[in-house]
Amino acid sequence: MRSTTEEKKKRGMVPEDLLKMAWIRDPRFSPDGKRVLYTVKTINEEGEYQSNLFMLNVETGEDSPWTYGKGIDASPRWSPDGQSITFLSNRSGKMQVWLISSEGGEARPLTRFTNGVNQHLFSPDGRFVAVLVSLKPDEPGLLANTPPREEKDAKEKKEDKPMIVDRLKYKSDDFGFRDEKLQYLYLVDVKTGESKRLTEGDESISSFTWAPDGKRIAFTANRASDPDRTWTNDLFILDMDTLHVSKLTDQDGVFGSLAWSPDGKWIAALGHNLEYAGATLTKVWLFDPLTGEKRGLTENWDVDVEDEMIGDMHADAPAPGLVWATDGRGLYFRASREGNVSLFYTTLEGMITPVADGTFHIYGFSLDETHQRAVLAVSRPTEIGDLYLLRLSTGEWKRLTNKNEELMSQLTLSTPEEFRFDAKDGWIIQGWLMKPVDFKPEEKYPLILEIHGGPHAMYGNTFFHEMQVLAAKGYAVLYTNPRGSHGYGQTFVHAVCGDYGGMDYEDLMAGVDEALRRFTFIDKDRLGVTGGSYGGFMTNWIVGHTNRFKAAVTQRSISNWMSFYGVSDIGYFFTEWEIGFPLFDHPEKLWEHSPLKYVKNMETPLLILHSERDYRCPIEQGEQLYVALKHLNKVTRFVRFPDSNHNLSRTGKPSLRIERLHHIVDWFGKYM
Repeated sequence: MRSTTEEKKKRGMVPEDLLKMAWIRDPRFSPDGKRVLYTVKTINEEGEYQSNLFMLNVETGEDSPWTYGKGIDASPRWSPDGQSITFLSNRSGKMQVWLISSEGGEARPLTRFTNGVNQHLFSPDGRFVAVLVSLKPDEPGLLANTPPREEKDAKEKKEDKPMIVDRLKYKSDDFGFRDEKLQYLYLVDVKTGESKRLTEGDESISSFTWAPDGKRIAFTANRASDPDRTWTNDLFILDMDTLHVSKLTDQDGVFGSLAWSPDGKWIAALGHNLEYAGATLTKVWLFDPLTGEKRGLTENWDVDVEDEMIGDMHADAPAPGLVWATDGRGLYFRASREGNVSLFYTTLEGMITPVADGTFHIYGFSLDETHQRAVLAVSRPTEIGDLYLLRLSTGEWKRLTNKNEELMSQLTLSTPEEFRFDAKDGWIIQGWLMKPVDFKPEEKYPLILEIHGGPHAMYGNTFFHEMQVLAAKGYAVLYTNPRGSHGYGQTFVHAVCGDYGGMDYEDLMAGVDEALRRFTFIDKDRLGVTGGSYGGFMTNWIVGHTNRFKAAVTQRSISNWMSFYGVSDIGYFFTEWEIGFPLFDHPEKLWEHSPLKYVKNMETPLLILHSERDYRCPIEQGEQLYVALKHLNKVTRFVRFPDSNHNLSRTGKPSLRIERLHHIVDWFGKYM
């Protein structure tokens, strides 16, 4: 037990603690189940992200780094015989496939593709690696014969030229402006490094998987005549001998995370048929690789089978997707339910059972069915994330890593209290309240309402740096899952569509009212509100419809649906999906749901945070709101973050992530 003196030495979390964190990712059991390979992402002394591979012996507990350096080593994959490991690394400039012995030693480059490698996967016999690369149609696949370590010093001269746009979808928040690259599958010989192109190029390949006999590869792609107007992915089968590609499906669905069954009879996939557009629950499906016949395994289960958790720690963690049982009789997968992300198993008859179900966020997993165990990457509200060993037969847990032990030993964290409350129309809403660090029952504290983005996402039991920083500053932090959130079934998640600012707003206000009733230490006269993306839209909406909040911070927000339609990378279809109408049919409907319409009503001091390269909710959304408020002599400030996109708070430059948190804390401190 710690002494009182030791407790006094502890402190609350600060923005700069980001620099001390380690993020555990992508656990992978060795084929014999004795070792686990995983990645550790950190921030180095130059203030840049780095990632290295680690090897953990499950039997002895020995845990040691497997690669070194200040670059990015990620996506480790064991060879089928367990003798070697491939991984992606930018140590030579672009992300290429590197090969290293499973016994250690020096890694060597396996690929030299012009624009690097996006994905890689060993063939069943381990002789080859299939890779996914992006190339322009007339671009050479391989780099010139330049020594690998000099590749990063070779800079191409770029002339200033106008960009000619002919496509409807010509930009993306992920990669910027479209440069007409297509995606190609290549085959790389592990021994020689020789490569062979397998496909002629696709608009988008989101997933691929080997048949167990190594004679075919299944992949998904959008080969529509106008892919900018469709959101479907069909399944294709590539014959490795003839390179003939056959189309397996012809449907209106979005599918990915492919996994071929051990007996070769089925291809499993995650996806849906867009029945509710972007608000459709993802399900587990089986496809017959010969006929294309589709069968739903979780079709009648009203749960989304993906990780929908919102947080600022694991947004870029690799998704493990679907994993077949070794006997081919079922599949393992994650699902989001009532603020948790858990691990489940389904038989081929659709019988679903929980494997690891609790109050936590499983953001990665790997299985060793031979020894009846799983390794899980788990985050909780007071735990950034570590690896645990789960014995499937007994349910016994054992912690394998504790990478943030030193940092956590210095801190006092706030543990959220879950509660449920009635919405205005009787729906049940889930929420959490974090007490301020160093809470004293006799004192009154200000409250900050946090609103998640999406809106089809989910708050829950995961670590959230931003919220811990606010709690450390003496705020109670309230966060809820209003209608539109994942985790509560199809009807709930779709309910916000066409009703932005309607019952979702009422849900949030009911949450504040319930918090004030339930937690009497909250000062009703010192309320703040913040959120990003949809949460930014809702923050704008709230301050335009009530003056009960003393301060507000809107982040990467939407203020005007009419302009959003044309400037966002998703605006031309997302607007119709979420508001219900495109711009040219009912512009008055878009204006009715735009916070900018209500700017004259805004009296709450509003801080506007936006990234310069945000193509999802472009910065002009923040500009419009700022200029209107300033023109009306309202209290506002506009902070623009350079070289950052929509994901600044989650994966942005560390120094800017820290500065962003300081702006939020300072604004609330000034006005609350």
